[in-house]
Amino acid sequence: MASDIAAELAEQVARALADVSDVATLRAVEDGAFPRAAWDALSGLGLAMALVPEDAGGAGLGLADIAPVIEALGRVGAPAPLAEAIGAAALLAAAGIAVPEDGVLTFAAAGAPVPWGRHATHVVLVDGAHVSLHDAAALRWTEGVNIAREPRDTLAASGAPLAQGTLPPAWGDDAARALAALLRAGQMAGALSAALALAVDHANTRKQFGRPIGRFQAVQQQLALFAAESAAASVGAAAAARAADARGLADAAFEIGCAKVTAGEAAAQGAAIAHQVLAAMGITEEHALHHLTRRLWAWREEGGTERFWSARIGAAVQGANAPLWTFITARDEESAA
Repeated sequence: MASDIAAELAEQVARALADVSDVATLRAVEDGAFPRAAWDALSGLGLAMALVPEDAGGAGLGLADIAPVIEALGRVGAPAPLAEAIGAAALLAAAGIAVPEDGVLTFAAAGAPVPWGRHATHVVLVDGAHVSLHDAAALRWTEGVNIAREPRDTLAASGAPLAQGTLPPAWGDDAARALAALLRAGQMAGALSAALALAVDHANTRKQFGRPIGRFQAVQQQLALFAAESAAASVGAAAAARAADARGLADAAFEIGCAKVTAGEAAAQGAAIAHQVLAAMGITEEHALHHLTRRLWAWREEGGTERFWSARIGAAVQGANAPLWTFITARDEESAA
């Protein structure tokens, strides 16, 4: 369950985005604009430094504390790069690099597309355990987008970094992917809950044969399945965040992988059901649903696909010298300790 501070932070994010995270904002992002109003509202909360230790000028929170914040971002289609800024600042602090005070901060694994790269002030690149901080204006970009038309830009040349450092062993040698997977799993959980709410509302108001379509058993069954998938994605993301806090990203790879796979499978099921319920309404340019579902499909690919993480999960289970149930429950007890 979310702590009081986590719930309060999520509520602050929801309030900050209430007037600056509508369909028009998402459409503008997809047309190439930077969502200045949404970013200003979020950056004013100071959450980019949430995972940075207090002695380095941050809030000293854990991933479990900010998990509800990441879900709250996902519920409105993540209109601004706060999740990326939180992750980038955490990586810099862990590598002993001072976090820039102003501007837009993002991160990516070396060679991977950089989320919001063209709009960033600074970029954090992670190659194994090596972390480097770059001035985005000094980089050469090839602009690109994912299938949700969010900015995903490729570096043509990186040049000399402003600073560099090394992550501690607890972060592992695949920290950028693991952290991205955890953040995307949380955003997907939020987008799923928002898509479910849209589907339920439509089912309760759209009438066929003289009654709401939500009264038909076939529709009810599909919405119940959607609700179960959405809940599983949220629980998985929260459990992975707790595991990462307890054991570090490297030793929480199993839980992170489970969260990403669960969210990906839920996205496949949930998006299909939502579009079935809303029919043509859900793909009109003015409706919110397709903005959410396209992000769900895009985020499935980022931070490692279901196939990638399924292979990691299988290897972890095969390498464990314990029965499967003992292996799983022992890890859960360690995370709760």
